[in-house]
Amino acid sequence: MEPMARPTPLTDADIATALGGLPGWERQGDEIMRTFECASFPDAVAFVVRVGFFAEAADHHPDLDVRWRKVRVALTTHDAGGLTQLDVDLAAQITQAFARFELAT
Repeated sequence: MEPMARPTPLTDADIATALGGLPGWERQGDEIMRTFECASFPDAVAFVVRVGFFAEAADHHPDLDVRWRKVRVALTTHDAGGLTQLDVDLAAQITQAFARFELAT
């Protein structure tokens, strides 16, 4: 089995373009982040669990902060020293999951 290729950092232009397609996400240094507001604390915890499954499947783990009904998600690729396509892809997946999650609750 071949080792996975190391992700390469995105350029500032690539990041700006990607953020244009990720509503609510903002760049803060070498991270992109978004805060999601859920209907209740149990809903926020359930959303974090969903994010955990996506993160585990991608082998790419965000920083998660739960504050009552709010979940802050921050993504960066530490191995690459910045933002990569892994971060953009996981942010898109999380955004789509939240939209479906809101409809279900």
